[in-house]
Amino acid sequence: MLHHVLLPILLMTHRASEVVIIQKERAFSQVEVTVKPGDRIVFKNEDPVVHNVFSNTPGQEFEIRRQAPGGSSSVPFSRPGLVEVRCAIHPKMKLTVKIRE
Repeated sequence: MLHHVLLPILLMTHRASEVVIIQKERAFSQVEVTVKPGDRIVFKNEDPVVHNVFSNTPGQEFEIRRQAPGGSSSVPFSRPGLVEVRCAIHPKMKLTVKIRE
């Protein structure tokens, strides 16, 4: 009988997922992406050059310092809102992350 109580709770919980954003030709593979709180974005560098991915958005600050070619890094997004992601080395690289319930 306990399983009847747990089933609705399990159906209501959001399983965190991952979205992959490729860095290639000194650009992000998307200019905008929507995720849910708790989801992660994997930034994968497929360029032959180093990238420095970061966000200064209050409450969602992060910095992937020196990301070498072929490297990847995962960043969690926890709170609803908009996050601007950039590359410190290549200022034209911009990504807007929408975090929605």
